[in-house]
Amino acid sequence: MVFISPGVKFDLGLIKKYDTAAPRYTSYPPATELSEAFTTTDFHTAIAASNQRKSPLSFYFHIPFCQSACYFCGCNTVISNNKNIAKPYLEHLAQEIKHMSTLIDPDRKVLQIHWGGGTPNYLELDQVEFLWNKITQNFDLDPQAEISIEINPRYVDKEYIFFLRELGFNRISFGIQDFNSEVQIAVNRIQPEELLFNVMDWIKAAKFDSVNVDLIYGLPYQTLQTFRETIKKTVALDPNRIVVFNFAYVPWLKPAQKNIPQVALPKPQEKLEILKMTIEELTSSEYLFIGMDHFAKPNDELAIAQRDRTLQRNFQGYTTHAGTDLFGFGATSISMLNDAYIQNHKQLKDYYQAVANNVLPVSKGINLTPDDIIRRDVIMCIMSHFQLYKQDIEEKHRINFDQYFSQELEALQPLAADGLIKLSANYIQITDIGRLLVRNIAVAFDQHNQTQERQFSRTI
Repeated sequence: MVFISPGVKFDLGLIKKYDTAAPRYTSYPPATELSEAFTTTDFHTAIAASNQRKSPLSFYFHIPFCQSACYFCGCNTVISNNKNIAKPYLEHLAQEIKHMSTLIDPDRKVLQIHWGGGTPNYLELDQVEFLWNKITQNFDLDPQAEISIEINPRYVDKEYIFFLRELGFNRISFGIQDFNSEVQIAVNRIQPEELLFNVMDWIKAAKFDSVNVDLIYGLPYQTLQTFRETIKKTVALDPNRIVVFNFAYVPWLKPAQKNIPQVALPKPQEKLEILKMTIEELTSSEYLFIGMDHFAKPNDELAIAQRDRTLQRNFQGYTTHAGTDLFGFGATSISMLNDAYIQNHKQLKDYYQAVANNVLPVSKGINLTPDDIIRRDVIMCIMSHFQLYKQDIEEKHRINFDQYFSQELEALQPLAADGLIKLSANYIQITDIGRLLVRNIAVAFDQHNQTQERQFSRTI
């Protein structure tokens, strides 16, 4: 028995017991439930309903291009050194933006924008400005909007960073994964320590409001000691948020992972020790364990939102903007409305053809049932707040919680016996050790839960 913080038990045996596969619950139902039976007509109907609600907006823009493949990556990307391929993509993206602006009520404010990928800084500065202008010309951005972008630190300089800030971006994220050179070579992501510290210095000099860095544990050649050094160097960078992803080795889904030497992956026991150490080091360095894989400083908006119980999850992970409707732009992006999820075409040719024909580039989607919406609220409370007050669900959805979820509450009894949760007449409370296994708790309420575990990553 070991500890992740004073008084909190980190039981390796218990962790192993619950180390199964489950959705990450960036949405409920999970994205695996989206169906090609969903049509553009369904999307038009969902947009009209969204306009009636008049909820504020969150936008995601997908830039799929990368100059080289990172073998660990699970994102939808297009690998090419020919940067000319970005031009037709941006032209079609501009057409999609214009089309969507005619469908979305112009009085609705945009509270949040995120550019992801791929590698958004694959774009040249004039292309970044082109896309930015298309967004601001067609939609009404709130003056206090959160505007973030992911960058690959290998392909930026000080001028690029300052240009992003001057344009209007106020939050930025970049991937470190691991400082160790042997690990970097094995996953084809070589970025010297000096480069990473230079990039952080430029970001701070440009006065971004917040910076997030990503790490991954479970990569080849990682050991407890080498990853401890990575954690210490990451803390020295002093980011506002740190995300520590569990590497999902799924070469049958992501062929690039076949380049990773499987024999070099850390054994399950060492992987758990790495996770334990990571939590200990970060929480002792004044980062709060937000949950699952997120850490934030106490004054960060993620930590504040969790304290205020306004934290939420969407397809980008944890977000401070609950109550917004998320619209995704670009190939493979996902829109997440109150009662429907919609994914754009993944293949560029399909995306281009739909946009050129002035048709919403819908690939698949799902209309949520009333039961889906009830269960989503329950699962999101568990995933984001780590506590659920039954009365909140009862009043919002006009149900008797214990009757509606009688089977689920029964299924939670073994988890309560193992100390992952505390069950009472009025609430469900996730314990500190339960935060590590929160996906195992959420899955009890999942009516769409797939038995084919290969679709999902391991929970630890």
